[in-house]
Amino acid sequence: MKLAFCLYKFFPFGGLQRDFLSISRICHDRGHSIDVYTMSWEGPQPEDYNINIIPIKHWTNHGRSKYFLKALSIIFTSKHYDAVIGFDKMPFLDLYYAADSCYVAKARPALFKLSGRYCHFAKFEQAVFGKESSTQLMMISDIEKQKFIEHYNTQPERFHSLPPGISPDRKAPDNAGEIRQQWRKEFNIAEDDKVILMIGSAFKGKGLDRTLKGIAALPKTLLEKTQLMVLGKDNPQPFYKLASKLGVRDRLTIFLGSDDVPRFLLGADLFAHPAYSDNTGTVILEAMVAGLPIIVSEVCGYAFHVKQAQAGCITSLPFQQKEFNQQLEFMLSSDKYETWVKNCIEYSLAEDLYSMPEVAADLIESVAEKLIAQKNH
Repeated sequence: MKLAFCLYKFFPFGGLQRDFLSISRICHDRGHSIDVYTMSWEGPQPEDYNINIIPIKHWTNHGRSKYFLKALSIIFTSKHYDAVIGFDKMPFLDLYYAADSCYVAKARPALFKLSGRYCHFAKFEQAVFGKESSTQLMMISDIEKQKFIEHYNTQPERFHSLPPGISPDRKAPDNAGEIRQQWRKEFNIAEDDKVILMIGSAFKGKGLDRTLKGIAALPKTLLEKTQLMVLGKDNPQPFYKLASKLGVRDRLTIFLGSDDVPRFLLGADLFAHPAYSDNTGTVILEAMVAGLPIIVSEVCGYAFHVKQAQAGCITSLPFQQKEFNQQLEFMLSSDKYETWVKNCIEYSLAEDLYSMPEVAADLIESVAEKLIAQKNH
């Protein structure tokens, strides 16, 4: 089969981008031809993909999105594909991987809804989820599925739920304890020190400011033994400034684009993800399968896994900084720590947290086969 994958931009540390790579890789390994269309690509390019970078110059995101689609529409009139798979919302898709939340469901001022930006992205979302569309929808969040149905009256049969797709290399190996000791030695971290880990780009959205405020509220004796390490891609300067203002600048280290995620997961003591919004929060499960206890905001789609596994604390909605501060202190000083670790490991062995790429590839093949059959008639 000849498959086209479309996404606005690729960078190595985005969750959507990693999901795109894992799904497209399965499709490629099954013998299908992979063409990729994107406005930009950062990092190494897979040699066995046909990657087409369409640079769009415009001063707004919605303007770039509009002209990207215009370029794609010209390409797709001359090139035949058995299926077009999108990882961002846009017209003309046969399948859409729903990594993003429902755009029109977010609370916004009335005037903003009259803006060109809002109208554009609402229109693109309508093209994917509206009743007149035939796009098949690969869903990773049941919460967002209900929002789309509520706003677009989308036909239920077009939704296809996917399991999580955690990479097996995130699992705690048999020598996890040895790796942990080596990692902590490299960073000169004492065994009784506490390392809080955060992972993800767009630090504000992931709640880095909330974690910094929580650390600043710790009792002095606990604060002096606590460090926050952040892996991701964003401008670190506003958060270094906030840390300085809170008096915890010496507690914060930001690693821009580290590839050493599995060792950080094994070396840390607590994973923090008090996000403002997160469709799923794949990193939550990456921490869990590594045996790392978690503190997470209830807004995250995968927060329910933390509750089911009894793997940490969930800060309830509406988010209250005081509650988060109390939970953070509790988790850093509780004698329940080993129980949380044990629960993480047991849950990761009992639940299917890994097969998303294979299930998505199955669906892509199934939809493509039906489209081929329709064209042959």
